[in-house]
Amino acid sequence: LHVPDPLKAADDALYFKRFVKGIARKYDLAASFMAKPFLDRSGNGFHVHFSLLDRDGRNVFDNGTPEGSPVMHHAVGGLLDMMRASSLIFAPHRNSYRRLQPNAHAPTEVVWGYESRHAAVRIPGGPNSARRIEHRVAGADANPYLVLAAILGAALQGIEKAIVPPEPMSSQPDGSGASLPLDWKLAIEAFESSLPMHDVFAPVLRETFVGMKRQELQVFSQRINPFEHETYLETV
Repeated sequence: LHVPDPLKAADDALYFKRFVKGIARKYDLAASFMAKPFLDRSGNGFHVHFSLLDRDGRNVFDNGTPEGSPVMHHAVGGLLDMMRASSLIFAPHRNSYRRLQPNAHAPTEVVWGYESRHAAVRIPGGPNSARRIEHRVAGADANPYLVLAAILGAALQGIEKAIVPPEPMSSQPDGSGASLPLDWKLAIEAFESSLPMHDVFAPVLRETFVGMKRQELQVFSQRINPFEHETYLETV
């Protein structure tokens, strides 16, 4: 479903989650958008598909070929360039990083490709006029407003700076690409220290968000989970 207004798209995503939760409660069920509620199943992703239209309504990612236009490539370059710094937006909670693991149907490397469901950034097939980018990193637990801001901000920087992405991957990730921060603490540090993030998010938002995440991290670090007791209490 195409939505021409990014703010409305974020509104719709939020309303959808509330609608689903309300319907579930009506039938004495519980709906969850936790990133990885079950370790033996795929997690809940929030994949974002987008293209850019010019003033005449033409898709600027379409150059008449399956490869896409230079503008699309620069947008991909910006997304990859800022991927590690923006990972905290896409994976904001402790549980988020249980989803971003190898062999879990979620990306773990900062790579892109055509029709690749292993890449962080995918270029789906289809008619040239529908050429678009699929951003596959965010979990369903992420804030849709921040996710869209991070994605569109990174794409815009890539276009403005004419960032050229590396060659697209042709198969499954082989470990040669840069890794996404697969740890909550590393993601917080990457977001906090990123200068390009200063051009996307206002200082008060960055500082508040980092402060909240550090506090949340500290609360979790002060808890011992039951499995630790089961494993070590009587064995060491």
